[in-house]
Amino acid sequence: MLFPIDAVRANFAALNSDQSTIYLDNPAGTLVPKCVIDAVATAMATASNNLGGFFRASLRADDVVNTAHSTAAQMLGAASADEIIIGANMTSLTFHLSRSIGLLMKAGDEIILTRMDHEGDVAPWLMMARDHDLVVKWLDVNRDSWRLEADDLALLLSERTAFVALNFASNVTGSINDIAVLVKCAKSVGALVYVDAVQYVPHRLPDVAALNCDFLACSSYKFYGPHLGIVWGRLDLLERMEAYKCRSVPNVLPIKFETGTPQTELQAGLTATGSYLASLGSEGSTLRERMLSGYAAFNAYEDDLTRRLIDGLKSFRGVTIHGIANLNEIEHRVPTVSFTHDRVSSHDIARELANKDICIWSGNNYALGLMQHIGLDEQEGVVRFGIAHYNTAAEIDQALAAVDRVLR
Repeated sequence: MLFPIDAVRANFAALNSDQSTIYLDNPAGTLVPKCVIDAVATAMATASNNLGGFFRASLRADDVVNTAHSTAAQMLGAASADEIIIGANMTSLTFHLSRSIGLLMKAGDEIILTRMDHEGDVAPWLMMARDHDLVVKWLDVNRDSWRLEADDLALLLSERTAFVALNFASNVTGSINDIAVLVKCAKSVGALVYVDAVQYVPHRLPDVAALNCDFLACSSYKFYGPHLGIVWGRLDLLERMEAYKCRSVPNVLPIKFETGTPQTELQAGLTATGSYLASLGSEGSTLRERMLSGYAAFNAYEDDLTRRLIDGLKSFRGVTIHGIANLNEIEHRVPTVSFTHDRVSSHDIARELANKDICIWSGNNYALGLMQHIGLDEQEGVVRFGIAHYNTAAEIDQALAAVDRVLR
């Protein structure tokens, strides 16, 4: 069955108001469908009051927030909406939770971070290590597979390993890591595991129960939703963790970790995002089942576009793709493709494409450790293309033609 790309694109006002712009900057944030925009506007008009009141407008706001947590729980495979913490963005939430997680550590404990991850899943733990006198170890990217490998992680583990931060998919190479295997490895020494799934969730649905991790973070603006961060945490762990909160906030989940007044209107948009993703599927009786069906439909479509992009880039002399470039291993990557050229700078390529109304990113993309590991200048970085399910084969061809003209 063909993916209904024309019907999909009709959902996005940005694609219909200006059809000349090509949006391939999606790893930094996707476009938002009309149903999400409408849900945000409706909530601002009818449920903008604060929570916890006895009057109807406040009760409507309560319902918006509760429904958003339930939607996120179903999306991630959580057992309870109480396990879902929603905040401004993934980085802010991770910094916030790192203070509470740090209270579980003791001086001399070891933590393991990766050279692949975005700074949002690195800097909070470096500061936690500084504040609690922890030992930091680094898990490198395996240059043969372009992934994090359990055998490499096992070499770093010891009886003192207390915490491991992993990322599900790279925001530069697009590599998908086998998180279930990595978590099992980390759990063999009793470590807590925090998973950055920001780049994974736009393309695949995780199942936190099957992964057996302790925390999993993502951002709804990366998967067609509003600017919010989401963290799932294991219920028994969240219950016993001390929260940094105001004294008047009850010590109950999830509110004890959700500082200040929530962005109620954006949480209404989060619920609409779940409904949008489910609308792309044709099977299932539950919201999660319909979302899984929708993801399956656009995964195959995105994979075809990724093959087209990689095949085109490989034809250019002087281009190096940093990540999995074997077209038979597409299942091990999300459709984020980064490259450098041996003569033309990354920023120059991005600037020339911007002049042609093609949106892409250049630079380090906040993956400082990865830039250092693969020997690239931290400021120059890479050229990054990121495909979403509203992109078309014609757009990929047009972007490739633009790159070809720049490189000549």
